[in-house]
Amino acid sequence: MASCFGEYAIKVADSSCTASASQACRPPSLIPSTQNAVTCHYKTKLSTKKQLLITVTWSNNLMGQGLSINVGDDLSSSSLRVNTNARFFRKKKGNRTFESCNSKIEAFWDLSSAKYASGPEPTSGYYVVVVVDSELGLLLGDMSEEVITKKLKSGIPVAQFSLVCRREHFSGNPLYSTKAQFCNTGMSHDIQIRCSCEDEGLKNPVLSVCIDKKKVIRVKRLQWNFRGNQTIFVDGLLVDLMWDVHDWFFNPASGYAVFMFRTRSRLDSRLWLEEKLIQKDKEKLDFSLLIYACKNP
Repeated sequence: MASCFGEYAIKVADSSCTASASQACRPPSLIPSTQNAVTCHYKTKLSTKKQLLITVTWSNNLMGQGLSINVGDDLSSSSLRVNTNARFFRKKKGNRTFESCNSKIEAFWDLSSAKYASGPEPTSGYYVVVVVDSELGLLLGDMSEEVITKKLKSGIPVAQFSLVCRREHFSGNPLYSTKAQFCNTGMSHDIQIRCSCEDEGLKNPVLSVCIDKKKVIRVKRLQWNFRGNQTIFVDGLLVDLMWDVHDWFFNPASGYAVFMFRTRSRLDSRLWLEEKLIQKDKEKLDFSLLIYACKNP
């Protein structure tokens, strides 16, 4: 594992780049892959000190845009599923009450005016609100204040909630483009992951990762260096970047590549801390972005 202060530590200081650098990040002939699903895990801490995991999944398939919400650690079954296909327009707006983790859960959503970019997650014109035991447990969307004002009681307490992990699924060409904010006070960064293949004139496949159009890593002879990690600096944070593309080469029929970005403290000398060290700071929340990528045949 690379030392966080070793020769492979790279700093991303700004988002500026030259035209040639941008060209290296994304060839004009290569179309970015399609984002099929986005899963976000939120940690909610109620005023009663009770903590819950709320999982929100946005998906895009032949049936249209989809939304599912799960409360608790059991992700095998969703507490709420919404299909926003035009034929089921009534489901784009509504509410539902259910029980989970010995708590009363109320979910409110309105996607009837939602605007989307290239992925299944809306960018504006929507809200998703989750109420846990008469306490606001999660607020998503630029219209969340509307539901609080019109549908909920005034003075309803707001729980502490934060994003702890984000997982994205892509399929298509070996060029993956997304955005990530590594801390609450940081800016949103453009991330591009590209696997250059032999048909581009290269003798061996090469993995390149760019942040804000600046190349931060380049892995040569990828079929032999199919797993690894490297440390970069983003917004003053140490970010461990890990990759595993083993199945791309040795199990292409059903294999996925996995890329992970994970923040850690400057005081952490290792990538993974021992369990007893983690327990010393239970309130500490790190950010992680996990990307699953599959190539079309």
